[in-house]
Amino acid sequence: MLLTIMKKLINDPDDVVDEMLEGMTAAYPDRLRRLPDTQVLVRDDGPVDGKVALVTGGGSGHEPTHAGYIGDGMLDGAAAGDVFSSPTADEFEELIGACDAGDGVLAIIKNYEGDVMNFETAIELAEMEGVEVESVVVNDDVAVEDSLYTSGRRGVCGTILVHKAAGAKAAQGADLSEVKRVAEKVVDNVGTMGTALTSCVTPEKGEPTFDLGEDEIELGIGIHGEPGTERTETMPADEITEHLTDAVLDDLNLDEGQEVLTVVNGMGATPQMELFVLNRRLQELLGERGLETYDAWVGDYMTSLDMAGASITVCAVDDELKELFDAPADTPALAVK
Repeated sequence: MLLTIMKKLINDPDDVVDEMLEGMTAAYPDRLRRLPDTQVLVRDDGPVDGKVALVTGGGSGHEPTHAGYIGDGMLDGAAAGDVFSSPTADEFEELIGACDAGDGVLAIIKNYEGDVMNFETAIELAEMEGVEVESVVVNDDVAVEDSLYTSGRRGVCGTILVHKAAGAKAAQGADLSEVKRVAEKVVDNVGTMGTALTSCVTPEKGEPTFDLGEDEIELGIGIHGEPGTERTETMPADEITEHLTDAVLDDLNLDEGQEVLTVVNGMGATPQMELFVLNRRLQELLGERGLETYDAWVGDYMTSLDMAGASITVCAVDDELKELFDAPADTPALAVK
């Protein structure tokens, strides 16, 4: 039997999230602050007076999601759970309380049962303390519904666009209802689908989380390795791009001439070279459907540890969303001038 040996730049697997957070605050001491005795990071200059606060969180292993998007024009704080595990309700409550400056808090939640349940409990506790809290649930994964960890569709890379648009609206001084409206507008107009070329390896397990043959790929995979829609033989990049893009566009059902923002997102172990190859075909497909690309993002925005693979996100935009996506942002993982 072939023995798989885990090779990772870690110490004790039980300490990896704690040490990651220490490393993040050491890298950005003028931007990020860790709440004592928690796995919560917040803006070092927060809470910001006169602004609705945006908070999120979820399992670690998806970096730069979540704390990488803390900063001007995006998030005010994020809670980090253990790898692929939701933060506790207590952590979410600490997060909400630390970020509220009196103008309310919007919780942006990816649609995973643990995140939804724990955030809902935290929101109830925060409201008992007098904090005004609203929430939106992101469910942009068009691949499957009611999969492992979810009731309904999963929340994946489209979540970053929710952070960006809602964060920009909050930075303009909009009230909580307007910030929530913008967040929901993105949710209603975005779709994503991903593929895996390899499994990821979690620090705790030390071996692949699922079996995928050397000549196999999985289409519609989840960011925790949840099953997708189809396991098939390896195929050229163009065919993969066509499969993912067609599924997203069929779900969105956009009119000819519609402007879109696209994201080709790496899962953690895919070179930029390959992501740009996917983007090449993606843009061709949009043109063939009569769609116009307003902006195209390519990079690692929401990963799955060391999984090889990618996801494609398409978001329909109008003048309001274009203004918000173009608005300034200054975070460790994303900056817009």
